[in-house]
Amino acid sequence: MKLIMAEDEDDYMSDSFINVQEDIRPGLPMLRQIREARRKEEKQQEANLKNRQKSLKQEEQERRDIGLKNALGCENKGFALLQKMGYRSGQALGKSGDGIVEPIPLNVKTGKGGLGHEALLKRKAEAKLESYRRKVQVQNQAEERAAEQFRMRLKNKQEEMKLEGDLKRSQRACQQLDSQKNIQVPREAWYWLRPEEETEEEEEKEEDEDEYKSEDLSVVEKLQILTSYLREEHLYCIWCGTAYEDKEDLCSNCPGPTSADHD
Repeated sequence: MKLIMAEDEDDYMSDSFINVQEDIRPGLPMLRQIREARRKEEKQQEANLKNRQKSLKQEEQERRDIGLKNALGCENKGFALLQKMGYRSGQALGKSGDGIVEPIPLNVKTGKGGLGHEALLKRKAEAKLESYRRKVQVQNQAEERAAEQFRMRLKNKQEEMKLEGDLKRSQRACQQLDSQKNIQVPREAWYWLRPEEETEEEEEKEEDEDEYKSEDLSVVEKLQILTSYLREEHLYCIWCGTAYEDKEDLCSNCPGPTSADHD
């Protein structure tokens, strides 16, 4: 009986010892907690250091502002030397009294760049800005030129279409007026509008006959020739849309032989 109890006690003590060893053994959750605590402590130290540096800068700024606001007293060696030489507070410097009255302002340098670095950066920024302005100006000029060329092309196209329309109206009027006078064949083939049903053989024949006359003429030249023919032969102006009684009536009531005269 005693032996059995002793064995049970030994087993219980061994189990307890194993459990204690397992409990104090560091595991993954404990390592995470330690790392997180260290990370928080480092962040807090960094924040304290920044706050300390900030407070030191603020204190330095405040002391500087107080020192600049207060006038120099006799305890200042430089001011004492000036007083010995006859200087009085508020008096201009120089033998003739034409120097500065206020001290040269203090320009506190806060960056880490060397002397002249800020001026260099300013010059670079100005040069970059000027280069950008020139680039924008060149681009705007190019766009204006392109827009002007487009307007010119559009204007020329519109004028060309107007001339072609005036020529067709003149050809149509010429054909009608010639027909009224029983003229069966136009003076020139292009004086009349060609019918759409015309055969290819007739077209080729007429093209061969009028090749040296018609193809070398521009729309403007054709229009000038045809409108002159209408005015002389039929006393008709396409822009007035009127056939006049005689040449005197035409000259008196028609503004002129061109489209510009009727604007």
